[in-house]
Parts: sequence; C-alpha cells; structure tokens
Amino acid sequence: MSTENLPQSPEQQPPRKPRVAVVFGGRSSEHGISMVTAGAVLRAIDRTKYDVLPIGITREGRWVLTADEPERMAITERRTPDVEELAESSEGGVILPVDPANREVVYSEPGSVPKALGEVDVVFPMLHGPYGEDGTLQGLLELSGVPYVGSGVLASAVGQDKEYMKRVFISFGLPVGPYVVIRPREWELDESTARKKIIDFAGEHGWPLFVKPARAGSSIGITKVDDLSGLDEAIAAARQHDPKFLVEALLRGREIECGVLEFEDGPRASVPAEIPPVQSHDYYDFEAKYIDSTPGLVPAPLTPEQTADVRRLAVEAFDAASCEGLVRADFFLTEDGTFVINEINTMPGFTPISMYPQMWEATGVPYPELVDRLIQAALRRSTGLR
Repeated sequence: MSTENLPQSPEQQPPRKPRVAVVFGGRSSEHGISMVTAGAVLRAIDRTKYDVLPIGITREGRWVLTADEPERMAITERRTPDVEELAESSEGGVILPVDPANREVVYSEPGSVPKALGEVDVVFPMLHGPYGEDGTLQGLLELSGVPYVGSGVLASAVGQDKEYMKRVFISFGLPVGPYVVIRPREWELDESTARKKIIDFAGEHGWPLFVKPARAGSSIGITKVDDLSGLDEAIAAARQHDPKFLVEALLRGREIECGVLEFEDGPRASVPAEIPPVQSHDYYDFEAKYIDSTPGLVPAPLTPEQTADVRRLAVEAFDAASCEGLVRADFFLTEDGTFVINEINTMPGFTPISMYPQMWEATGVPYPELVDRLIQAALRRSTGLR
C-alpha cells in the first residue's frame, strides 16, 4: 500500500521557515528613505530560507499590511515613496502581540473579525529617525518578546540623540568635535540668551557653523551657516524637525565612514569609505546622499595605519553605545591627521548603493549575505536584559 498521499506525522513534516516581518515607513521625516531601504532588503531576503511579512507604518502611525512589491519602493522623479501607496486597505491595521508567550500578529478591519496572520520570529525594523530608530519601536518589541534586528532600547536612543551620543563618546575617551546644544525650554524661555550662546560659540570656533536637529538623520534639517545673517533661518529649519538642536564647529578634513557588523564572535569593522567633496552641493546634504547619489570611494584611500585606526575607533564607538547588530560610524580625518567621530547610525541607509552595504561588499560580505547575517544575529539574541 502506498503511503505517498497519507498525512505526514509531526516528525516527518518539514520545519517551518523563520518568519521575518520587515517594518518600514514611520512617522518621522525619513519615512520615504525608510521605504527605499526596505525595498532593497525585501529584494535581498532569501525566500527559500525565510517567510516574509511586509508591514508599513503610515505617516500618521497606522500599521498596515502592504503589497510585497519592492519595485514600487524606490525614488522616482526625485520623489520618495509613501506607505499609503502600498497599503492593502485604507482602514485595516496590524496589531503586534503584547504577550511574550504569543508571537502571533493579527490584522483587523472595522466591522470584520480580526484575522490571525501567524507568528513572527524576528522583526527587521527598516525605520529611520524618531518613532522607529530611537528606541521606541525597540521597547515595544521587547515588551512583545519578539527578537529584532539592530540595537536595543538604550543604544538606539543614544544613537538617535546627537547630544547624548557625543556625551557617551567623550566619557569613553573618543575624540569629538566642538559643539553646543540648545534645548527646547532654553529656546522657548529666552531666545536672545540662547542665540548669544551660539554667537559666543562662533566667536570661539569661527564661522561657518552647522545647525542640526538633535534627533533626526539623513542630513534632514541641517544647514551650513556662513555668518550671523543666516543663523535664524537655520535654527527655524532645524526646529521644524526637532525642538532640540545642535550647533557644531566646522571640521576641516576628509569625511570617512566605517561599517560595524555583529558576527558570532563579536563586532567587526569593514573597510572604510570616503565621501569626496560634492561638486554640486555645499556639503553632503540630503539631496547629495539620496537624490543625486553622490558616489563614495570604497575602500577609502588611506594608509594602512589610518585604516587600522578608523576600524578600531568604529568598533570602540559600537561598544561604547552598547550597540548590537550593525552601525555605520562617521568620522572626519582632520588636517592634522586625527580622526574625530561625528556620529553613529544604528540603522544606516541600506540600499545596495548605500555606503554601509558597499563597505561590507568590499570587505567580502555581499548584500544578500549581509541581510542574512543580521537576521541570524537577531535570532540568536533573546529579548529582555542581556
């Protein structure tokens, strides 16, 4: 008698593939860039190894099921995409589990019985900026007991807030450039005193200065200010994205980046890259990064000693902020030959043309393997204190 069509026993059934929820979009000003990043990851995930569930977060914060169509998640005609364009419903929402013993995701629409979408084994949060990269989503996933790619709550928050990032680096002895912070209450109570604080800083370090939102990324809201006449406009531009802002002194030198990736035996640094001067832009701003796609030099033309130094510093920055998974560390190589760390990014741009994947490609880790390593690192970790 043939057993070919008989039901298989549990022992005979093939193991279930790990299910990866790729979460993207979000409420920050980096919504569109998050989608571009997620589209590249969706294309790269090995579907023979993982099941994939694409989940978008609208600009208003609604979690939605989206079409698994990464080709629609690209910059077209200098315009970034939007989650609403891929949402399967204008009203339905995705609900994450709140019980660590249950990882089942539920989809609910008004007037309909909620539908179970199955368990999620790991979340790949391709979110940039506040409400996603800053520890808020990571805290939600910790409460849910769902493993996720990237740094935990503390490191994500530190990596998002440029003030506290610099404070952490200084406490660990890492070289940081001159800066001054203007906090919301300080500006709102007495603008003239806060402005004088900046003018005094300029008197000490000279013009030009850079005015930046404290908790934004992708070079959004940053203005290079050549003299006092442009200061108020730059402050207004930064405060559109964050009521807390920084003012940094200009560091003359070369822009060097280095990727850090968590391997089984700990974090390792990639070969570094250099961002050359941008001919059509005053500095490496949002359009230079994402619209005009200014190419970097990979690997960076550095001496062996300089390469070793920046790789060491990148791993030290990763450890100083208690990061996990991945980090892109950005440096200036100043005219006197010193590396100064500018910032880390705990969820860097992740398209194949982004600097982080390019650096790892040059180090011997191609894009699909990079995505797989990040998922595997997340699956190895537990949630909670670690």
